Amino acid sequence: MKIAFATQDQQRVDAHFGWAKHLAVYEIGPEGYAFVQDFGFGEDLAEDGNEDKLAPKLDAIRDCAIVYVAAIGGSAAARVVASKIHPIKVPQPEPILDILDKLQDVLKGTPPPWLRKALLKDRAPDTDFENDDEVKS
Repeated sequence: MKIAFATQDQQRVDAHFGWAKHLAVYEIGPEGYAFVQDFGFGEDLAEDGNEDKLAPKLDAIRDCAIVYVAAIGGSAAARVVASKIHPIKVPQPEPILDILDKLQDVLKGTPPPWLRKALLKDRAPDTDFENDDEVKS
């Protein structure tokens, strides 16, 4: 599963989603994690309240299951959730690698229901059900 982190310094979750200079993406599983890509945003942060600044960020993390942020506005949170990405706010700046270590430990055990659902994001829709007859239209 892929996880994104809103960051200014590429080391900590320390940025508001809409104003993040970087979205760092990692692949994580019970066996480990690896850096995938850093999406840089600088010049598109010109105007406060500009909803268009969210589109490139949402596009950058479209295949992520979770995004960690320091803060996120209501409309941005709604758009993130509509993209089937789970936003998580951290109460204070926290190192990305610490979050990855904690998350990896959770994945080794029994993840909570919300995380199990996030893990299904990468699966094909027809693999979410053991019996296709159970799918209702």
